[in-house]
Amino acid sequence: MLATMFIFAVIFFVVAYMTYGQWLKKTFALDPNKETPATCLYDGLDYCPTHPAVLMGHHFASIAGAGPIVGPIAAASIFGWLPAYIWILVGSVFFGGVHDMGSLVASLRHKGLSVGEVVFEWIGPAAKRLFLVFTWLALTLVIAVFLELASQTFAADPAVAFSGIIYIVIAMIFGWLVYRMGLNLLYSTIIMLPVVIGAVFYANSSPWVMSTFKYSVEFWRIALVFYIFAASVLPVWLLLQPRDYLASFLLYFSVTIGAIGMLFMTGVDTAKLPMFTSFSPREGLYLWPLLFITVACGAISGFHSLVGSGTTSKQMRKETDALPVGYGAMLIEGLVAVIALGTLILAGGMMKGGPTVVYGSGIGKMAGLIGIDPKVGTSLGLLALNSFILTSLDTATRIARYQFQELTGNRVDRYTATGVGVAIALVLLFWKTGTTPAWQLIWPVFGAANQLVAAMALLAIGTWVIRCLRKPANFIMIPMLFMLVTTFAGLGLLIKDNLTKQPLLSVISAVLLIMAFFLVKMAWSAINKPTDDLCKVD
Repeated sequence: MLATMFIFAVIFFVVAYMTYGQWLKKTFALDPNKETPATCLYDGLDYCPTHPAVLMGHHFASIAGAGPIVGPIAAASIFGWLPAYIWILVGSVFFGGVHDMGSLVASLRHKGLSVGEVVFEWIGPAAKRLFLVFTWLALTLVIAVFLELASQTFAADPAVAFSGIIYIVIAMIFGWLVYRMGLNLLYSTIIMLPVVIGAVFYANSSPWVMSTFKYSVEFWRIALVFYIFAASVLPVWLLLQPRDYLASFLLYFSVTIGAIGMLFMTGVDTAKLPMFTSFSPREGLYLWPLLFITVACGAISGFHSLVGSGTTSKQMRKETDALPVGYGAMLIEGLVAVIALGTLILAGGMMKGGPTVVYGSGIGKMAGLIGIDPKVGTSLGLLALNSFILTSLDTATRIARYQFQELTGNRVDRYTATGVGVAIALVLLFWKTGTTPAWQLIWPVFGAANQLVAAMALLAIGTWVIRCLRKPANFIMIPMLFMLVTTFAGLGLLIKDNLTKQPLLSVISAVLLIMAFFLVKMAWSAINKPTDDLCKVD
């Protein structure tokens, strides 16, 4: 069963890349000879043309987060593995892939700025302000939550903390060697990669690591705040980009282990986890819209549009790189989600400790097939998961800085913009109502809010395709309408279920609905306006 699931997914994704991906490339008219923002606006800080292998590592690690692992495992444990599996395949190819590649290309054609600039150019300034305020607040929530998750992971396993620190140090050396000393990328990778991978194996067998790097969650919160601030303000080539690139190899390694496990793991009792339970297995839980909100990364996630139009577009040296980086990375993430489903099937259902424990345990067992001690394999799985979280955390901090600067018309320097975003995230982390942190109070709305960002990004891209490229945009607008209706339904259920229990959630959900309504209204008016004879931004 596991082998069949994996092989079908691989074939489906490969065929989609070679057919639908190529069609998207032609539709967006990608030109390898056209100058990109990374080259024409090069500043050595944010705009920096990058080898596609390095950019692929950064982009893939940043968009993944914990989403393609946690979401599919959580959804499959409720509805069965088949609905999650189908949504991962269809979502990655026709929803997430289009969304990610479209956001990236639209940003390339708008000076490497965010989707907010696309909204401004083709919908209007008021719509831009609404979009940027919404997405910036969502990013501060992501920073708060991922900061907490990363801190807990570091505190729970000193080996993961040690390896994570090694990644940061080696990444800065790597960036200096490649960009300032001119060392060949391949040679630099060959030199540095064994160090960072070896750190994982060393840490698991070293009493010194286990004692020296054992600190509390509070300590790691403070340490990681300094890290994400630095990752946001330092030149992208010095820390953020090389760290994500080196970390991506661990992610590729964990995907390889997962692939081997899916193909060759035997004796798995697949009957323990049902293929399908019910359209409403528990009171208040409905397959639609919950499945399509829970499984975000791994199918479609609004956060991806912020990454693609944030850090990634400012580093792309050729437009044609948007196909492997934008569309291809989404399909790889879909494969990660399929492997996550495999670990749940292997476990026979949800384990105590939740999806992260399920994934770590599953990867540990799969690693045993190639002679790796299951304990080391589990640490590898957890470190890969933490790498997903940490790369999304540092990227989210930098994107929040970009968005705040765009929102203020670039009148705020990068230090202040970063500080404001981190400060709001810390308020969400430390401010409590009773014993409950603020982020936990509003986190339940994030799933729907994130998918609403995806719908709004698709709306902006579709408007740009119609008004500027002068092409039909059904391939964007149909996914947009589905995500819009789905998130509206999800927010409606949140309002209904929390009117008396958590009124704040109901208020936030209602505000999001109103904002989205006005954005749609403004976009509809823009689409029906007479189009200028010449596209101003191509």
